[in-house]
Amino acid sequence: MSIDAHELMASHQGPKFLARVGETLRVWRQRQLQRRELARWSERDLHDVGLCWSDIVYEAEKPFWRA
Repeated sequence: MSIDAHELMASHQGPKFLARVGETLRVWRQRQLQRRELARWSERDLHDVGLCWSDIVYEAEKPFWRA
């Protein structure tokens, strides 16, 4: 490991920083999967939960990093 990488990890508390990065990646992946699943719902499914296609399009077009 280079000195710069070591200093970077030390400045971000090493394992805590890596745990936060891992959690962020997990959340992003979960959002991507949920939006993909939502895009597959039928008109009936959407009606049952009170959504319409415009809601789905808005949500599905968001980048994975946006909540």
